[in-house]
Amino acid sequence: MPAEAPLANAAVAALAELTPEPGVAKPDPILRVDSVVRQFGGLRAVDVSHLEVQRGAITALIGPNGAGKSTFFNVISGFDTSDDGSWTYNDEAITNRAPNKLARQGLVRTFQLTKSLSRLSVLDNMLLGAGGQTGESIFPSIFKFTWAKQESQNTKRAMELLGRFNLAQKSADFAGSLSGGQRKLLEMARALMLNPQLVMLDEPMAGVNPALKQSLLDHIRDIREEGTTVMFVEHDMDMVRDVSDWVVVMAQGAIISEGTPGSVMQDQRVIDAYLGAHHDSALTESGQGLTTEEDPA
Repeated sequence: MPAEAPLANAAVAALAELTPEPGVAKPDPILRVDSVVRQFGGLRAVDVSHLEVQRGAITALIGPNGAGKSTFFNVISGFDTSDDGSWTYNDEAITNRAPNKLARQGLVRTFQLTKSLSRLSVLDNMLLGAGGQTGESIFPSIFKFTWAKQESQNTKRAMELLGRFNLAQKSADFAGSLSGGQRKLLEMARALMLNPQLVMLDEPMAGVNPALKQSLLDHIRDIREEGTTVMFVEHDMDMVRDVSDWVVVMAQGAIISEGTPGSVMQDQRVIDAYLGAHHDSALTESGQGLTTEEDPA
């Protein structure tokens, strides 16, 4: 078991003791969000009063289509700006900070639609994810001795990650030649080039065939076991139950529920958000996703 695994185990145990309610305080939050609002004209897409993300855990962000999940991710990760509110990362204010600066601090994200550079090789895509490269500066780039060792180290790490994600044999191929699932793997591997503390994954399973889904799930677990905090947006409830330690539910831009996967699936507010406030059925954990069963009465 990795040395960092006790952190993950402690995080999971701590979360199990919490009261499942929106905005509940976490024992060791890596991310805190307060009064964040993102509005588009008359539509308030995000209206999050308070959220804390536990360090060392896997947190799922779920909700109906249009709930504001991806917009919330965009705001927190610096790819969009908020109209109001503030948030901190490792107790440092990062409100509306640029994504490249956040990445250097260890907060990285992936996208539902992958952002690989199709005309670069898989290896070159990985090397782009490495931070603090001396050869990117104009003057040092003239003298190879100033950056050759660092590039060699980055290449070694990139190949190690590609091997871990079963992409080493594709390192010389154009990224555009990869399948959709392989591009997801590449994007996740590239995010790890920075040794991040918090990884935000936007629908990592979208468009992935069943053969690769289990591989992605295993990689997400491995990331957590190595001490990295994971937060992801997902619609696949089977995946959410299988891999997440904590679930946050959004509806109409606001957080309506938080808790362990089991407690959230039984929360009436979640049932109403997914099925409508007027229904005669109960939410169950059987079958595919959020399903209903006939009232035994």
